[in-house]
Amino acid sequence: MSVLLTNIGELVTNDPAHGGRSGTGPAGTGRSGPDRADAAGGLGIVRDAAVVVADGRIAWTGPASSAPAADDAVDLAGRAVLPGFVDSHSHTVFAGDRAAEFAARMTGEPYTGGGIATTVAATRAAGEGTLRARGRALVREMLTQGTTTVEIKSGYGQDVATEARMLRIARELTPETTYLGAHTVPAEYSGDRAGYLDLVTGPMLAACAPHARWVDVFCEPAAPTAFDEDESRAVLHAGLRAGLLARVHGNQLSAGPGARLAVEVGAASVDHCTHLTDADVDALAGSWTADLAEDGMPPAAGPGRDAGPGSLAGAAGAAGAAGAAGGAGGAGGGTVATLLPAVEFSTRSPYPDARRLLAAGVPVALATDCNPGSGYSSSVPFVVALAVREMRMSPAEALWSATAGGALALRRDDVGHLRVGARADLVVLDAPSHLYLSYRPGVPLVTEVWKDGVRV
Repeated sequence: MSVLLTNIGELVTNDPAHGGRSGTGPAGTGRSGPDRADAAGGLGIVRDAAVVVADGRIAWTGPASSAPAADDAVDLAGRAVLPGFVDSHSHTVFAGDRAAEFAARMTGEPYTGGGIATTVAATRAAGEGTLRARGRALVREMLTQGTTTVEIKSGYGQDVATEARMLRIARELTPETTYLGAHTVPAEYSGDRAGYLDLVTGPMLAACAPHARWVDVFCEPAAPTAFDEDESRAVLHAGLRAGLLARVHGNQLSAGPGARLAVEVGAASVDHCTHLTDADVDALAGSWTADLAEDGMPPAAGPGRDAGPGSLAGAAGAAGAAGAAGGAGGAGGGTVATLLPAVEFSTRSPYPDARRLLAAGVPVALATDCNPGSGYSSSVPFVVALAVREMRMSPAEALWSATAGGALALRRDDVGHLRVGARADLVVLDAPSHLYLSYRPGVPLVTEVWKDGVRV
């Protein structure tokens, strides 16, 4: 069945056919993202537009006056329509909360990452039903705010059974699952870091790899319970040998090796990027110079590539925000800088320098990092508003980074845009323009979400 969505005031497509950037670098590089001086062209905007969806995919986009016939029609009354948000960094399977830790930070205590142990204890003690209910509720919460593709990490188990349990649950919610056994060193291994590293790269990896697409590590020498460069490299290489793709938590608390290590191992993304040196930025920019295909996409990313096992629990159900398998690339492409400004907001930390990355030609993604400790927000619209206000991104740059940028960080080319053949994941705003995401921060503007061509 086909459906015509018509009377769209502003349609954001991220489609080169409508003037969107064709490549993967940010504004000013000619490789991606919207141009600050020409937001309409950079985002592939069509005004007075229509979309036809059929069989869960985008079948046509363009002016409403030229729209083909369809089996059904929906009048959107001049509202703006965007690609569904792609949240490429979250920790939504856990137990307990850390509200008291947040309150302490608001009275002056610094954030060091040490509170992760509190969540580990609660998650280990929780039953599978409790973890599943929390994960489903948060993914549903994301969906209602426009997130149609989400990545979910483990990392709050830090023993074999709990890490594997977290990933089994996460895989019910999304195919974009990440093994993060190397989140921190748990208390029982505080005197035996080598022993924990052996566990993470051995039995724990073996138990978790069947349920994961990615491997991640918290590479942060400034945090005593996180991992240094050599330990992080060992974790990433073990994951790569097991057939997983790499991503890295890096450069959050201080300058360190995370960003350059991510480039070294061919990671799809390095996340946080709060403290970067010139050498880090140069390495990230350089990771793209030799890896772009002629059309600007990572060589291995193409329609129909399998994102791995796992499926949605139903587009209209609690798991409906997850991206279904398909359209994912494997190795190839450079390393995206994924910025997580809700963390800086919640920890009163300095924000990443997005303008420096954009000027250097580094593709930027925006994600929530939804987690119970350093940033308990599931809202990509909130993140977009923070990026504009606090990181000096233009509204167009921020929206591109929360859609196409997130897809690039997951090496997916079937989401994050509304090109013909893409998944029909759309967000309808109760507003005439995408500008309202940052112009009216905190207002629930998402009035409809379509996932795989179905209104949820």
